[in-house]
Amino acid sequence: MDFLAEHQPELLPGNRQLPPTQGVIEAPHGTTIVAVTFPGGVVLAGDRRATMGNVIAQRDIEKVFPADEYSAVGIAGTAGLAVEMVKLFQLELEHFEKVEGAQLSLEGKANRLSTMIRSNLGMAMQGLAVVPLFAGYDLDREKGRIFSYDVTGGRSEEHHFAATGSGSIFARGAMKKLFRDDLTEEQATTLVVQALYDAADDDSATGGPDVARRIYPIITVITEDGFRRLSEGEASELSRAVLQKRLEEPDGPKAALL
Repeated sequence: MDFLAEHQPELLPGNRQLPPTQGVIEAPHGTTIVAVTFPGGVVLAGDRRATMGNVIAQRDIEKVFPADEYSAVGIAGTAGLAVEMVKLFQLELEHFEKVEGAQLSLEGKANRLSTMIRSNLGMAMQGLAVVPLFAGYDLDREKGRIFSYDVTGGRSEEHHFAATGSGSIFARGAMKKLFRDDLTEEQATTLVVQALYDAADDDSATGGPDVARRIYPIITVITEDGFRRLSEGEASELSRAVLQKRLEEPDGPKAALL
């Protein structure tokens, strides 16, 4: 980013000049991303739908990407700019590791992503916002951590769980009722699928598991062993199990009153 800012600043996503427009710029938008911590790490997941206004622009978009060996980014907002920002972020972390001979700390990665989002503020003010969710395993603290952002680059560390995107309010409500401190990895992955299902149930921009087309949420797990994305078979099995239970309880599992 520093090199581009000095030599060709117009190539940075936030510095591009847009033609004069009236109204909202129509571009594909990614929607719901969720994350939850468990004693061994953190799970980051996202649905597969991208929308453009009231139209489904893409049914199988990928919104969760590895940032490096121990962290990942889930994107919400303008899909094209978000993917470009993630690629630049991946390159920056790789470059730092090659130059310094060590990985940037998880706090450093979160701060660097904050700077990149802030550089896109001009685009965000024109309706092309990027609001990611960043999660990773902190090798120093030996636990999973989650960071959320606003369009100005403001960074907040989230405890236990977090969500961003159009369906985040419904996903957060589901996680709030289902979260426990002693979740296993398997339970944590089930929890994020339940949360995405609830988001899709109430938010038209969020896509639920599509059994007919075999399109399932992207689910990633980050532990002390590094980043791992659940295979299509694993995601399919988990999604189908949740769907099967929903046939009996359409509103999902019930939390205890007391």
